[in-house]
Amino acid sequence: MVLDFKDKRVLVTGGAGFIGSELVSQLVEYGAKVTVLDNFSSGKRHYISKHKIRIIKGDVVDEKIVTKTIKDQEIVFNLAALPFVPDSYYYPVDFFRVNTIGSMNVLWASIKSKTVESFVQISTSEVYGSAQYHPMDENHPTAPYSTYAVSKLSADRATFTLHKENGFPGIVIRAFNTYGPRFTEPYIIPEIISQIKNGNKELHLGNVNSTRDFTFVSDTVEAFLKASQTKSAIGEIVNVGSCNEIKMLDIAKKLIKISGSNIKIKIDESRIRPYDVQRLNCNNSKAKKLLKWKPKISIEKGLELTYKWAMKNKVEFSAPFKRWYYKSTSA
Repeated sequence: MVLDFKDKRVLVTGGAGFIGSELVSQLVEYGAKVTVLDNFSSGKRHYISKHKIRIIKGDVVDEKIVTKTIKDQEIVFNLAALPFVPDSYYYPVDFFRVNTIGSMNVLWASIKSKTVESFVQISTSEVYGSAQYHPMDENHPTAPYSTYAVSKLSADRATFTLHKENGFPGIVIRAFNTYGPRFTEPYIIPEIISQIKNGNKELHLGNVNSTRDFTFVSDTVEAFLKASQTKSAIGEIVNVGSCNEIKMLDIAKKLIKISGSNIKIKIDESRIRPYDVQRLNCNNSKAKKLLKWKPKISIEKGLELTYKWAMKNKVEFSAPFKRWYYKSTSA
């Protein structure tokens, strides 16, 4: 598939975030006229400020700003969200307000604009809960384990309802675990790197036997781009992942090896989620067939690239909420 974004008017909500900033970079390379809507609660302006793009500071829960921003846009990628699962246990109302109501604002404004040709709703594999069979395809039952996942599933359903009711060109991408440079939240890989970089003697981890399916951020974004230009993807759910399952313990060991550190792994029960997904493993056959997409970066190469970026840049996690429950493990 040859992607054509030349002079396309493209809106990326949450475009200053981890995945959003990579999406913006690739769109700029393709010659798109990019607008970013971000409240910078977790996104970093310096991740995107080098690009010649339009940046609007605003929140997707603000219906007026959303409506004004979407006017005349042709493609919308909705990435704006509160994404850090542990926060959702303590701030559930905020997660529904942003992830569900905020998405509804973006969806409805896109419909009313009458200019949006493609709408890509970025969802998550967390909506499936723990694997009931594997690898997990798009027909896997949805059994979310967190308020975050429930709020994202609600936005998925809203996308399809509006697609059916209005003929709206909505697509839902359920991304499995994405990793890479420019991270903004203490997900497992950034958290491990942070503890190593801080010179800790012990690497404090929670459930090291749970498994996830990791995809490097540039590969994930390529799937988003292809979805937006695949007419047959309209009205579809598409899983995006590597189809390679790996334990958290093995991720930690790989990063320790890359770093050359002597840090020792210690199980910290305070880091175990109260209701955790034990296993995620993507079946990406639909993405391969429908989008003509497949991941290119191996987990070993991706971890090396991520670690090198972190060594050259300040590891700075955002905290939209007071994480009073998250204990410090500084050595």
